[in-house]
Amino acid sequence: MRISLSSRAPQSSNLNSVFMKIVKVTYSTKPAYAEKNAENIRNVMNDLRQLGSTGIFYHVCLSPDGKTFTHTAFFKSDEDRKILNDLPSFKRFQEQLMPLGVEVSPQQELPTLVGSSVDIFNP
Repeated sequence: MRISLSSRAPQSSNLNSVFMKIVKVTYSTKPAYAEKNAENIRNVMNDLRQLGSTGIFYHVCLSPDGKTFTHTAFFKSDEDRKILNDLPSFKRFQEQLMPLGVEVSPQQELPTLVGSSVDIFNP
């Protein structure tokens, strides 16, 4: 199973007044792989910052257990989702995670935005 940050249904919010897709993925790594996974994630984030895409709001949090990661990605469009999924560092992250580090398989959710303290795509 690969981590897929693709959504099946469009999400929208009157609060943001933008067409948006949201994907949340949670999984646990083997304890010995957690730091390598975090390094791979930081590489993805650095590449996204360099691209300067304004249609991707993506963050990853690590739970207090030190091995459970939660990825949440907001995409302004399908094209923005494709930018992330086609990023070489994201592909490397995926390729290394599944055979080397997964302890609990990724679980994907497609939440709907209810509210936000900031405009995600309208700075």
